[in-house]
Amino acid sequence: MSKTLIIAEKPSVATDLARVLGKRLGKFSKDSATGSYSNDTLIITSAVGHLVEQKKPQTADGKSLPWKMDYLPVMPAHMELEPIAKSADRLKKVLKLARSKEVTALVNACDAGREGELIFRNIIRFGNIRKPISRLWMQSMTDDAILEAWSKLKSDADMADLADAAVCRSESDWLVGLNSTRALTVLQSAAGGFNVTPTGRVQTPTLALLAARQKEILAFVPEPYYEVHATFQAQAGNYEGKWINPDWRKNPKEPQKTRDRIWDEATARAIAERCRGREGRVSETKKPVSVPAPQLFDLTSLQREASNRFGFSARRTLQLAQECYEKHKVLTYPRTDSKYLPDDYLKIAARTVEAIRDNLPEFAPHARGIIERRGIKPGKRVFDSSKVSDHFAIIPTGRFVSLSGDAARIFTLVVQRFLGVFMPNAEYEDTERTTIIQTPEATDTFYTHGRVQLSPGWRALYPAGQRDRRDELCPVTPQERVTAQQVDARQDQTKAPAPYTEATLLTAMESAGKLVDDEELAYAMKERGLGTPATRAAIIEGLITQEYIVRDGKELIATRRGMDLIDLLGKIGLSTLSSPELTGEWEYRLKQMESGRLDRDTFMKDIRRYTTEIVDAVRDYMKNGKNPDLPLTCPACGAQGLGSRVDAVSCNHCKFRIRRVHAGLSLTDDQMSELITRGELPVMEGFRSKFGKPFKAGLRLVKPQSERATWKAEFYFENDNPPAGEPGGSESQGLVDVKDHGQLELFLNDKQWSIPDYPLEGSTRKGFTMSRIILGQQIERNQLDKLLATGKTDLITGFISQRTRRPFDAYLTIDPKKGNVAFEFPPRETKHKTDPAGSKAARRFTASDATREDLSQATKHGPIKIKGKGEHELLETENAWHIDGLAYGKTRKPLVIPHTMCGITLSLDLVTQLLTKGKTELIRNFVSHKTGRPFDAYLTFTPATGKVGYEFPPRES
Repeated sequence: MSKTLIIAEKPSVATDLARVLGKRLGKFSKDSATGSYSNDTLIITSAVGHLVEQKKPQTADGKSLPWKMDYLPVMPAHMELEPIAKSADRLKKVLKLARSKEVTALVNACDAGREGELIFRNIIRFGNIRKPISRLWMQSMTDDAILEAWSKLKSDADMADLADAAVCRSESDWLVGLNSTRALTVLQSAAGGFNVTPTGRVQTPTLALLAARQKEILAFVPEPYYEVHATFQAQAGNYEGKWINPDWRKNPKEPQKTRDRIWDEATARAIAERCRGREGRVSETKKPVSVPAPQLFDLTSLQREASNRFGFSARRTLQLAQECYEKHKVLTYPRTDSKYLPDDYLKIAARTVEAIRDNLPEFAPHARGIIERRGIKPGKRVFDSSKVSDHFAIIPTGRFVSLSGDAARIFTLVVQRFLGVFMPNAEYEDTERTTIIQTPEATDTFYTHGRVQLSPGWRALYPAGQRDRRDELCPVTPQERVTAQQVDARQDQTKAPAPYTEATLLTAMESAGKLVDDEELAYAMKERGLGTPATRAAIIEGLITQEYIVRDGKELIATRRGMDLIDLLGKIGLSTLSSPELTGEWEYRLKQMESGRLDRDTFMKDIRRYTTEIVDAVRDYMKNGKNPDLPLTCPACGAQGLGSRVDAVSCNHCKFRIRRVHAGLSLTDDQMSELITRGELPVMEGFRSKFGKPFKAGLRLVKPQSERATWKAEFYFENDNPPAGEPGGSESQGLVDVKDHGQLELFLNDKQWSIPDYPLEGSTRKGFTMSRIILGQQIERNQLDKLLATGKTDLITGFISQRTRRPFDAYLTIDPKKGNVAFEFPPRETKHKTDPAGSKAARRFTASDATREDLSQATKHGPIKIKGKGEHELLETENAWHIDGLAYGKTRKPLVIPHTMCGITLSLDLVTQLLTKGKTELIRNFVSHKTGRPFDAYLTFTPATGKVGYEFPPRES
């Protein structure tokens, strides 16, 4: 019998589909080997997100493409796909089912949007599957919504335009991102080093918004101004007023000037002096103000609200909304860009209000009021099918489960917004009062505004602290005479533009940099935004990972590295790559493609031309656009004139070279000149440690002490106190080949080797460190080079076991992605019967050996927040990690974690995971001391007892 294969995006969705469809179409049985479900007519399987990706560029003979301009632009005539390594097994299982003879048709049940369409299309394209396709388009994950979507399967032809847009988005991002990144990396590395410079079609214009704002802030010079405030006595009481210039008119070129600001102190004091004690004549106008509820949430407005209310990042809000949709099934599909419901959704909306009345006691009175007052009525501000494309607004599904924590907060926001649009407007009375004082010298006008809430309307949904405050004024009679009892001239100063927050950046991305306050006007600009609601959170997090921006509380701030990239693009003439407006136009064209108004060939032809222009501009700049030399004498060879580049200043006659960027701060030409001429720069702000924390330091030029060493700039600190994450005293050892990462700069101090720019997969921090001495054995440079280049050293003899104090031989190995160093043992002829290592051995080390460690020479890694114990200093000695100020038991034993446990050297990243989260990621290839066999386990930390132990993953059946 022929069957239809349903492919979901995630295993949890496949499970839900099997449960719901099984009730109507026959019970499903699970095949554990393939992770699929089947009955007589259907098979349900799933991806795990993306299973394939664009194929990495290669030379004609199949080797990795060198990072050279000669190979750019990369323009494959046919964009090939390849499996994502970590998902390859899942891909094989899905394709095996899709190719089976019993499967005669496919159903795409991936997430209902552009990205879900891409996941499915790439799978069948890679597998060359040519079978009929239908689309399961689900607006929510409730049982009823799944069954309704199954009854209304869309045809493959219906989805062709969305599929084209999905593929074009993916291919255009790959072409622009890969070529621009490689071209700019070649440029930035021309003076030495390997300075990877990530850029992209959407992320770079987003960075440009942040860089422009940071430039405004840095260039801002505050100006003093004055305001004149008065307290007036009327018959019924006192009220406040502020002096204004009634003839003032707004000038866009002078945004700091307003009608109540006075820029001359003498003028302000003269106004206060002549008005003090004088009588004034009062006039006022009152008008009713009716404020409608905010519109329903799309994803971006939900992310903004959650950022403002709770400080959530955009990524966190998306995770929570996705959890409420997929796991709890209490919200509709979250990755939507619409704030409207379809015209035919009135009855469903009414049923949802009734469900809220019956299931949510805190909102039951409001839901009951909606039903009793007038019910759900049609209105274009809520119901408008013309403004609903793939998905409608985020609303409750009418299903309710017990929620807690952050997920409950997001659900509550959506319920409040949903009920609000069906409740009456909030009604106010606004009062504008003018008090005029006439003196022989002048006529002065004072302005007072008051607002009184007459009826809360939809605002009753929100706690009192979130409502408008009452701003009542004492009453006056027409033309009443009042007395200016107290009049003061108050000094203030203009404020720099506020840094972007996640909320304001999302708004700016939505309108491609055009900040629009009116939500309905902003909607008209959304088709030209930066990215989509579903991708904006990832774009922001990507910029943070690449160290182009930092998150400081709620604020997002461009780093010197990020600002330098935008400056460089301007010098090259590549402002198009950083233009929010132009990128917004690309997004608009993708939207046109989704609706069938633009064909994919036209779009991709323009993208390829644009990509070629980027590479040509960089190539031309490398040939003709070098920065003018600095008029300096080389301290190494005495030659005149040093070459100035974005990343370094170097000599054209010898190997002298000094990097511009130090701990995130890029030095200007003037600062580089002072450093090279005077030999040092004074202590200054602007540096950031490996942990992202700002610190102050000076820089000194240090002459090499050997032929292998190079000139370098070294930090010095006030009171000789380096911050956490900046160990100081490290000397550059030049470039070293690193497997999978090219050439990176290696540093050495008296305790450890380090590569600050080593990228760590799954970590927001970068940086590889390894002790010079491991278990009593000094690691020589030639072995380190081999470890980094090949992933494994030669056999090293003479390690000393921490537990038994016996010597042993081993290879050192490294995980190139995570930077973890571990032991690999040669084949054993016999098994040594020793006590098993583990948490007990680790604790025995803390009791017997910790007191012999000299902590005065320990490397400080800064305070970290230990789970359940607050912040403590993390110290590193030759043999162990020590946590300062944390002790256990009656004897107050210190918490100490050995550097090596069962053959695995614990990196800073792993120790930080262990202490802050209570558990590490799964660590592979521990070696049992008892059996000599490898095993995989998590390390665990119990804050109450200080015990470090092992947790083993479930055994596969």
